[in-house]
Amino acid sequence: MTTTAARPRVSVRRVVFTLVLVSITTLLFWVPWAGLFPESAQWPAPVRPLTGLLFAAAGLTMMALIVRRGSDRAARVSHFLLGFIWIAFAWTLLTHVLRLGLLVSGVDDPLRSRIVTVVLAAIIVVVTAYGVYEAMRVPRIKRVDVPLPRLDPAFDGLKIAVITDTHYGAIDRSGWSRRMVDAVNSLRADVAVHVGDIADGTAEQRRTQAAPLADVLAPHRFYVTGNHEYYSNAQGWLELMGSFGWTLLRNEHRVLERDGARLVFAGVDDVTASHSGEAGHGADLDAALLGTRGGDPVVLLAHQPSEISKAVTAGVDLQLSGHTHGGQIWPFHLLVKLQQPVLAGLSAHGDRTRLYTSRGAGFWGPPMRVFAPSEISLLTLRAG
Repeated sequence: MTTTAARPRVSVRRVVFTLVLVSITTLLFWVPWAGLFPESAQWPAPVRPLTGLLFAAAGLTMMALIVRRGSDRAARVSHFLLGFIWIAFAWTLLTHVLRLGLLVSGVDDPLRSRIVTVVLAAIIVVVTAYGVYEAMRVPRIKRVDVPLPRLDPAFDGLKIAVITDTHYGAIDRSGWSRRMVDAVNSLRADVAVHVGDIADGTAEQRRTQAAPLADVLAPHRFYVTGNHEYYSNAQGWLELMGSFGWTLLRNEHRVLERDGARLVFAGVDDVTASHSGEAGHGADLDAALLGTRGGDPVVLLAHQPSEISKAVTAGVDLQLSGHTHGGQIWPFHLLVKLQQPVLAGLSAHGDRTRLYTSRGAGFWGPPMRVFAPSEISLLTLRAG
């Protein structure tokens, strides 16, 4: 008696993912190719078909590498291609303004289209190189004074060093990590916080890159999870940061005291934690503030700015967040704004609550930052 092996089921989710990936990739690669090598430019006969094949091969390569999980080498190539083609796509659309200007000025084809091609190619190369440089350098220090009406004068001048979105990943940035920590230590902050998204990968995979975080110097060091920890065993990252001597704020708080005055630092799990499948994880602001006094000023660590409405309701004085990267690669910030209330910087919400959103120290995916510089934030609290 023979048996027939069951065919693997093709899930609807996988089909939809594949169709979306193919559609987006086709659009991302076709638009720059059409902008760089339009028929109106009248390039020699082999140029358009050969460049078309090159762009198609690059698109197929990127798709193949994106779905190949667990390979740092594949991630490095696919992430660079994704960043490069996003830059090419965005600036191709913008060069239609130049094309229109040349048309109005009386410049005819093929010269008009060839001018656009040369300018566009130069822009893509320069912007890509600039983006890589901005992503790989040590973040600049951004200094901001934060007035808090309920802050006791005893805490006036308290300095908080904000680190977030380091995103240690497929590119080994151990040296960068050491230099970043040296920059933090030079600030001589009273409190250091890491507001999540330490890495892309497990604590075991990225331990070497994250190790310098153990050497951050500050009397108080607090850490909360970001959404990316929940893609790669958040519990492992919590245990590692705990072994580095950081205080884990998992829906809890700590009280700082000076001359009889109090200042609360509270933290919550990332909002995605409850759907991550990790037992016992989930954001709970009420639990984080349980036991605080009504007059205590509160600094809340919450990875995503979207949690600000809950902070306002709870009467939080200052929320510290990251997550947005400031958009990371312009004009991606337009899409980020659809999901988050604030892109970067200090903002006011309600009568009492302030939100500081850091653009983050690292990068996610493409090793590029365009018009969204990385930062280490030094916040100085001011009473009244």
